[in-house]
Amino acid sequence: MLSDLEVEGSLKAVLRTRENKWESLPFLKTQRLSLSTQGSSLRTFMTNREAIAHWGIYAITDRGMTSDRTHTEIGERLIEGGVRVIQVRDKTTPFEDLLEDTRRLVALARPRGVSILVNDNPYLAREADADGVHLGQTDCPVAIARDILGPGRLIGLSTHTRDQALRAQDMDADYIGFGPIFHTDTKRQFYLPLGLAAMRWAAATLRVPFVAIGGITAETIADVLAAGARHCAMVSALMKVGDIAATAQRFVRLCNQMWQEDDLE
Repeated sequence: MLSDLEVEGSLKAVLRTRENKWESLPFLKTQRLSLSTQGSSLRTFMTNREAIAHWGIYAITDRGMTSDRTHTEIGERLIEGGVRVIQVRDKTTPFEDLLEDTRRLVALARPRGVSILVNDNPYLAREADADGVHLGQTDCPVAIARDILGPGRLIGLSTHTRDQALRAQDMDADYIGFGPIFHTDTKRQFYLPLGLAAMRWAAATLRVPFVAIGGITAETIADVLAAGARHCAMVSALMKVGDIAATAQRFVRLCNQMWQEDDLE
C-alpha cells in the first residue's frame, strides 16, 4: 500500500515531467475540457449521457480494501475528493443490504452531480435508482439490461480486445470499459494487458466513450491520458490509501491540469 506522501510524490513527479512526455494529440484537442467545475450545477441541465464527458477519474469501490467501510462511506470520501462517477462493485454483500447501502450513496451523490453506477446487476441499479449499470462480457446482455433500466439510465460494457470494443459500439452501450491496460492483481484476469498502443488505437477509432482500466496508478496515469484516454478507472490506487479524499483530489487535480487549454495549445 502506498502512503499518502508516496502518492503525492508520484503525482508531483508526473506533473514536473509532463511537458516533456505529453504530445498534443488531435484526439485531445477535440476532447479537451477542464474538470475543475465543482458542485451539482454541472449536471443541472445534463442527461446521464452528457455527464459522461465530465467523468475523468472513474472510481470503483471495494469494501475489502477499505477495512470494510460501507459503499456510502467510501463514496462520501471520493465525492469530497472531487470524483464525478463511482461504480459500486460488490459480489459478496447480500442483495437487500447492498440495495440499502447503494440507495444511501445515490441520495448523497445525486444533489452533488455525481453519477452512481452498479456493477453487474441491472435490477439492483433500477431498485436503487442508480444512474446505470456496468456489465461484463459474461453478464446480462446489454439489450436485456436496457429493457430493465429503460432509455434514461446508462449501460457500460467491459471489453478486453479491439474486436470486443468494436462490437460493443453496436450494442446500445453508452460507454465501454477497455482494458486491462497494464497488469493488475485487483481482479482475476483472463486477458493479456493491452498496453498504451491500444489506448492510442481506441482514441482514434472508437465512436463511443471509453474508460481505460487495469493497473492505472499514480505512476501510470499520465501515460494513459497522454495516449488518448479520456477517462481512467481506478480501484486499488484509491482504495488502498490512508486518506481516500485527499488521494482522489490529487488524481482529479492531475486530470484538471492535463485538460487545461494552455497545456494543449
